[in-house]
Amino acid sequence: QVQLVESGGGLVQAGGSLRLSCAASGPIFSRYVIGWFRQAPGKERVFVGAISRSGGSIYYADSVKGRFTISRDNAKNTVYLQMNSLKPEDTAVYYCAVRRDYSDIYYTASSSDYGSWGQGTQVTVST
Repeated sequence: QVQLVESGGGLVQAGGSLRLSCAASGPIFSRYVIGWFRQAPGKERVFVGAISRSGGSIYYADSVKGRFTISRDNAKNTVYLQMNSLKPEDTAVYYCAVRRDYSDIYYTASSSDYGSWGQGTQVTVST
């Protein structure tokens, strides 16, 4: 079973940048689509983006398109979320997760398609 650990969160001013990492254990990391989600206080967990197994295809939520970039390094068992031009509304706990099956379907946004959630990392964007 894959286990995921997010890191890189913190406090940043609006307009700033952060890079989150999602480190995975297990030898078959490259067989999984990885998704990023976020959950603001009092709100549901929502999709941020997902990356295909090879890293060659990425799907973003409209709210982050053009500002966030997802990449992966399968040799390091790590997926990254580069966040630029951050806004206060980006404040949330950010989670990574693996797609439950071994398909390369990266273009769906349902959290029910994902599992093995990490513990999350807090991102706070101040005005």
